[in-house]
Amino acid sequence: MATPRNRARSVRATDLRWRSALAVLDEMRREPGVTRAAVARRLGLSTGSATEITSRLRDLALLAEAPAAATSRGRPTSVLTPHPDGPLVIAVDLRQEDWRCAVASLDGRPGIVETGTHRSRAPEHVISTVAQTARRLHHRYGQRVRAVSVAIAATVQHGKVVQSSVLGWDAVDLAALRDDPRTPLLIGNDATLAGLAEARQGAAAGAASVLHVTVEVGVGGTLVVDGRPLHGATGAGGEFGHLPFGDPDLRCPCGARGCWDLAVDGRAIARHLGEPPPRDPRTYAEQALARTPADPAVRAAVGRATIGLAHGLAGLINALDPAVVTLGGLAESLRAAAEPQFTAALTDGLMRFRRPHPPPVLAAALGRDGALHGAAVTALDHVLTEEGLAAWAALRTSRSPA
Repeated sequence: MATPRNRARSVRATDLRWRSALAVLDEMRREPGVTRAAVARRLGLSTGSATEITSRLRDLALLAEAPAAATSRGRPTSVLTPHPDGPLVIAVDLRQEDWRCAVASLDGRPGIVETGTHRSRAPEHVISTVAQTARRLHHRYGQRVRAVSVAIAATVQHGKVVQSSVLGWDAVDLAALRDDPRTPLLIGNDATLAGLAEARQGAAAGAASVLHVTVEVGVGGTLVVDGRPLHGATGAGGEFGHLPFGDPDLRCPCGARGCWDLAVDGRAIARHLGEPPPRDPRTYAEQALARTPADPAVRAAVGRATIGLAHGLAGLINALDPAVVTLGGLAESLRAAAEPQFTAALTDGLMRFRRPHPPPVLAAALGRDGALHGAAVTALDHVLTEEGLAAWAALRTSRSPA
């Protein structure tokens, strides 16, 4: 008969086994295509322990192994890859003009399976359209789908959309994007998730404190500390575009006055050119950037928007003290189009003690896929836990023949 002490010892052994498995899977996520030998070295595992853990993960359809490229020295080793029958997550990116739906396995690489342009921005139409694709993926992959993660151009509070000034939405329910109510539904601001991806997998990988700022329709971003974005008390943190860095006489669609959003994006460029607000500020800004070399008026308007970007960025650096800054969306294009103005405005806005050694400002490495990558990262963080692995193991066991 099992005593309480024996049961506790068994629980501890089980926990340790899952922790070892998670450590191996985390290495595979951090470096897709990593060899078993490299994982063993990083985790301080013996060859026998590494073999035993990877064998167990293979039996649970969590990873597969393939021969590594031959080298002139050392024993042959294998590359760790996601198992072809293993867990999957669905990642959705809902933007102002369009949407994308992707599937990612345990290496966190989202593969886009379907995209579409909004024929209407009415929330019921957008959600219904995307839900059809998500439903097809659920039916195709069944219980292999372990979570649905949505990146949306919106303010997210307590895991729910409460407002999207760019889509013209107030609170909306995205529950239709999961086919089974038991499947976790994770919702995050697109800029926050893009910053998470840059800190984990992109230009700032490995940095302890990363400030990510992106320009799409307005300004978004996040501060990521030790691989985790700071969400604030209710999850709605990171709304950098609604800091009062802009003209206080201008009312933002969010309801506030003086938002930084209106000083930086395509709406700002159009205003400086004396043109009406564009329906699609991002496309308008892209077109203006293309005209900048040949058109002095456009060049001046882009320069003013770039200065507005740099001034605000300096304020965030002064306040948040990041180790690295990454620029996503059109932010890097604005900097490139008016580099001298950007550098001068950024330097001028920094506190004096920071100017000799400002944090590096890097172009985002993941481009327009950053939010999808971040959505996949968030979903896998939810799935790859001791509880998540135990649930997957129970599912695999229930499917096995008696």
